[in-house]
Amino acid sequence: MSELRVKSRWKALDIHVLVVASEGYCGDWAAYIGAVDGDSHDFEWEEVLDHGSKLPKQVAEVLFPDFAKEFSWRE
Repeated sequence: MSELRVKSRWKALDIHVLVVASEGYCGDWAAYIGAVDGDSHDFEWEEVLDHGSKLPKQVAEVLFPDFAKEFSWRE
């Protein structure tokens, strides 16, 4: 993924499932979900950001309400 990541944060929903919110280069945001091995979330979150499935806006806003207040949603 080539966009500049200004602000990103991840949460583990399970040892093998991460969700990641990330601000885009133009002040918007989106969140992604993906399966991971669960060996090191501190590194695995980047794989979810690059290759995970985009969450629906309504789900992402529940998981990352601070992003929803700070940035506009990336369509």
